[in-house]
Amino acid sequence: MTITPFSSDQGWIFPPGREQKREALLRAVDGVRDVLIGESAESEVNGTLTAASVNALYDSGLLALKLPEVLGGAEADPITQMEVIEAVALYDSSAWLLFVGATNIGAPGAYLPDKGVEQMFPGGYVPKGAGVGAPIGVATRVPGGFSVTGRWPFGSGILHSEWVSSGMRVDSPSGGPPEIRRASMRTEDVTIHDNWRVAGLRGTGSCDFSVDGIFVPEYMTYVVGDPAHRGGDLYRLSRLGFVINEHMAFAMGLGRRALNATMSLAEVKSRGRNSPSLIAEQPTFQRMVGECDVRLKAARALCFEVYEEAWEAAQEGHPGSDLEDANLRACAVLATDVAIDVASLAFRAGGGSALYDSSDLQRCLRDIHAAAQHFVVSDAAYEAHGRMQMGSIDPL
Repeated sequence: MTITPFSSDQGWIFPPGREQKREALLRAVDGVRDVLIGESAESEVNGTLTAASVNALYDSGLLALKLPEVLGGAEADPITQMEVIEAVALYDSSAWLLFVGATNIGAPGAYLPDKGVEQMFPGGYVPKGAGVGAPIGVATRVPGGFSVTGRWPFGSGILHSEWVSSGMRVDSPSGGPPEIRRASMRTEDVTIHDNWRVAGLRGTGSCDFSVDGIFVPEYMTYVVGDPAHRGGDLYRLSRLGFVINEHMAFAMGLGRRALNATMSLAEVKSRGRNSPSLIAEQPTFQRMVGECDVRLKAARALCFEVYEEAWEAAQEGHPGSDLEDANLRACAVLATDVAIDVASLAFRAGGGSALYDSSDLQRCLRDIHAAAQHFVVSDAAYEAHGRMQMGSIDPL
């Protein structure tokens, strides 16, 4: 089975043009699908992605989804990214590690100074990355860089990474608001805490990691919000716009996966005491399928619509606004909420057989609830969207 449609002696070769690149990336998803599905149970037991799954994602070029072209990446537009992540989530929750890994080499590749890129991508080699966006770390300026201390939770993919990126606050000497930076550190230089014992997304290995007074050269950091050093329109999106499409796509793919799983089960499973019939023949089940299908399609259409608008604005040179960010985030919450509802209904329709680990329905239910705990898709997004909408209405 071929899983390296872009591979060459130098790395990956991604075709030019949006549609050609989209088709090639989706073919790559088809190429890794069987490996990811086949390794899924072992990843769950191990609490981290298996080496076979990591290698499949890496060798296929999918982890370079968000990396600048100049560094050998796909630099795919955000809508293509959504289709790729959704396509993986439709079969396996390792889609979570696909987008985390892609972001945490893509962002440093675009924003780090040249000397930092030389360190992280030596000789054009593309490493495996992990990271946490929240600026939990505290950094103190020292000659040549920063002394960094902090502990970051949810380091998805850190157990197979070579570099880890994390947010940190640099106190202002004048007493003003802290400067927010992201630092890239070698994974071997951080302490990984083996604490990933969770209900959902078990195979992501999202362990805490920490550092205590580690020196990070300034060239291995960048200020959040500064212009990119390399790459094109993709890196003109806002910080939120660069990542929130990932959560939309994961939710849409997983919700559809849950619905597909329960429809497949309904074709062979009977229910009813006096006159048992296939679940698929029961009107109540058919209604549930119809409603879930329409809601998934509606949420998906909305997410793609708002991202096309954001992408057009970025291509025209307009950075993401607060209103745009609020809109994108609220749509991501909606997609997640719909996926939760669909997975819950699909799980219940599966009956007792859905309880077993062998059923993907229970994993879909656990994983979408775990994904919904991420702060970017919290209910606070609706509040921010509401405030923005109210502020845009002229008083009567």
